[in-house]
Amino acid sequence: MKAATAFALLVAGAQAAPHYTFPKLAGTSDWSSVRQTANFQSNGPVTDVNSEAIRCYQRAPGGAPETTQVKAGGQITWVANPNIYHPGGYVYPLSAYMAKVPAGKTAADWDGSGKVWFKVYQDLPSVSGGQYTWPSNGKSQVSFTIPQCLAEGDYLFRIEHVALHSASAAGGAQFYISCAQVHVSGGSGSAQPKDLVSFPGAYKATDPGLMINIYNNGGKAYQPAGPSVFTC
Repeated sequence: MKAATAFALLVAGAQAAPHYTFPKLAGTSDWSSVRQTANFQSNGPVTDVNSEAIRCYQRAPGGAPETTQVKAGGQITWVANPNIYHPGGYVYPLSAYMAKVPAGKTAADWDGSGKVWFKVYQDLPSVSGGQYTWPSNGKSQVSFTIPQCLAEGDYLFRIEHVALHSASAAGGAQFYISCAQVHVSGGSGSAQPKDLVSFPGAYKATDPGLMINIYNNGGKAYQPAGPSVFTC
């Protein structure tokens, strides 16, 4: 009986596992234009903001086989596997970054190093009774708008979801990350992105948005980590 109970608890725990990946863009196959991440089998997070893994969490150097065509001003949709979920209903900040591939490189052969990344999306929670609630709870897909004012060309597009249930101490935040290779067409090129950051370098483990007790924060407004969102 004890063995059966232990097995049932193990199965329940596996079904409630809060880990996931972002393996593809809608309309593509897994890891075709998204660089395969080191957690493609384990679904485990990155926790060291000073590691190279915080950039794209790549399994190995090099790019994905394909580059997806996207339109400036249009949407790009990521697919999560499984749905974005954490036990207890705690779902956390979702953000997105882009970086333009430099001349002489392509999205498939550039490593994304340097102070080149700009934020294009950041969600914020609602607060009720001291409890934060983010809008990504339970979603299997999340969409972002490509800024119309970007110059045409190859880019890396980085999605980031951060779990904060263990973030009351430095290093407790859990990052779920993927980078897609995209080619942006139809952009006006009328504005240059600002507040460029590097990965690693954009975050400190003690940033208020990454070291926080979400269970007892006095209902304070959440402060996202990283730069402000670039807008045209």
